[in-house]
Amino acid sequence: MKKLKLIPTLLVKYLLIISYSLFCLVFKINPNKVTFASYRSNTIKDNLAYVNEEIVRNYPSYNRCYIFKKFNSTLLGKVSYIIHMIKACFHLASSRYFIIDDYYFPIYVIKPRRGMDVIQLWHSAGALKKFGLSTVGKPFGPSHAYLNHVNIHGNYTKAYVSSSEVIPFFAEAFGMQKEKIYPLGIPRTDYFFDEGTIEELYLSFYEAYPELKDKKLLLYAPTFRGKSHYQESFKLPFDVKYMSANLKDEYALLIHLHPYMQSELEIDADGFTYLIHNTYTIQEFLALADILVTDYSTVFFDYSLLNKPMIFYPYDLKQYRRERDFYYSYEDIIPGPIVTNTELLVKVISESSFEKREINRFRDRFFDYQDGKASERIVEHIFEQ
Repeated sequence: MKKLKLIPTLLVKYLLIISYSLFCLVFKINPNKVTFASYRSNTIKDNLAYVNEEIVRNYPSYNRCYIFKKFNSTLLGKVSYIIHMIKACFHLASSRYFIIDDYYFPIYVIKPRRGMDVIQLWHSAGALKKFGLSTVGKPFGPSHAYLNHVNIHGNYTKAYVSSSEVIPFFAEAFGMQKEKIYPLGIPRTDYFFDEGTIEELYLSFYEAYPELKDKKLLLYAPTFRGKSHYQESFKLPFDVKYMSANLKDEYALLIHLHPYMQSELEIDADGFTYLIHNTYTIQEFLALADILVTDYSTVFFDYSLLNKPMIFYPYDLKQYRRERDFYYSYEDIIPGPIVTNTELLVKVISESSFEKREINRFRDRFFDYQDGKASERIVEHIFEQ
C-alpha cells in the first residue's frame, strides 16, 4: 500500500529529472542569474523579498527571476503545479543562485550542476518545533519509504539562521554540515529597525481602523496545524465573548492565521475581535501589537526583538509534542507566562506583569545580530564569499 501511494510522487520525480537533464543539455549556467522560488505564496515576500531588495540596491548587475506559485491540493491545482515545477527545473539548470525559503520538491530530486548555489532562507527564526529530517518517525514527518526516493532538504549549499545557538538543529533537520549554515540573521526582521516605515504603518493602520487608535492591541498568531499543505480544522481555543466583556474597554484582539491556513473561521463584528486577511504582513502585525498571544509559532522569536510582552496558550501541548515534538523543553524555553484557559489569559493581560529581562535574555540567545542589517550581511556573504 505504501508503495502504491508513492507512485504519483515517483512519476513526478522522474518527469522532473528528465526535464532538468534536457535543460542542462541545452542551456549553460548564467553566472549573473539569481532565481527566487517558493510555494508559500504567489508573490515574493518575507525573507526572499528583503534579500531581493538588497540585491536591487547594491548588486543591480544580477538578473533576477521569480517563480512563485502557492500550492493548491485540488487535482487541477496539482497538475498546474507539476507544470510549474518543470519551469522551475529550467531555472535550476540555468541559475547561478537559486534561493528558497521552505521545502521545494524539484531541488530534492535533481542533481544540481557544479558551480551553482542552492540557498535556503528558512521562513522561521530560531528553533522550537522540529522540522525536516528531525521529524522522521513522527506523525508530522516524512516516512522512511518517502526518504528512499526523495532527498528532502538535500542539495543546499548554504543556509542562513538567526544565531549560532540553532545551527546544530538546522544541521540535523537539513542533513547539512554545520559549516554550511551561517548565523547572519533573519532578513525580514530588518523591518523592525526601519523607524520611518513603521511610522507610516501606524498612520495607515489607524486610518483604516480609527476605532482602534486608543486601544492596546492583542495579537493572536497561532501555528499551522496539519501536515504539508493540508490544514486541520481550526477554531479559536478561547472564549472571545468572555475576553471582550472583560477587556474591550482597553484592548482589541487582532487574529493572524498562518499563510497555509484556509480556515473557515468566522468572527462576529463585536468591536473587539478583528480577523484581518492579506492586508498586513506578519512583521507589520508584530510591530503593531502591544502583546503577542501564541502557542508554538516561531513568530515569538521575531517578536522578542521588539522587547514587548508575550503570552503562550498551548492548549494542545501534549498532542503537539507527541505528533511533532520540540528541540527544547517548551516550558523552559518560552520567554513569557503559560496560560491554559480564557479566565487566566484575561487575568494575565489585565495585570500586565511581564518580565522583560527574560525576553532580553531570550533575544540575546537567539539573535547574534540585532541591528537591522541581516539582508545586507547575507547578500554580501552570498556574492562576495
